[in-house]
Amino acid sequence: MKSVETEIRFRLNGRETALKVPVTMKALAMLRDLLGLTGTKYACGEGECGACTIKVDGKTVNSCLMYAVDCDEREIVTIEGLRTPEGLHPVQQAFVDHGAVQCGFCMPGMIMQAHYLIQVNPDLTRKQAQRGLEGNLCRCTGYTKVLDAVEAVVEKNKCCGRG
Repeated sequence: MKSVETEIRFRLNGRETALKVPVTMKALAMLRDLLGLTGTKYACGEGECGACTIKVDGKTVNSCLMYAVDCDEREIVTIEGLRTPEGLHPVQQAFVDHGAVQCGFCMPGMIMQAHYLIQVNPDLTRKQAQRGLEGNLCRCTGYTKVLDAVEAVVEKNKCCGRG
């Protein structure tokens, strides 16, 4: 039995987007399967690991728990949307520079959460970053390099007046 479809319109990574989606489809499936944005990863499917983290109206959410229809009239940002005209976003670059990427599977969600944490608290401490990233699980790292990367971005923002 095919699910009922509805048309939704939203802003995705800065671009107006419209498409028909089944009412039962999750936002994660819409992003990956309909829109080809595979940076957002499917892992647990239960909102426990953070690999599917995206930003919706400026706040991070687990896209595996959100229905695609709930994206209607919203602002959605994925890992692909962080990229700047100059290249990688400073948070993305810090993860690379500090060797925090490991296998890379969980990193898009980790980077999205780190970006959010720094955005809402420009004076983020290492302990606050550790607490804020607790919902993002990684099997490859002990999180030290991830926290080093976040700390580096915060320090760079302070010295360069980016806040």
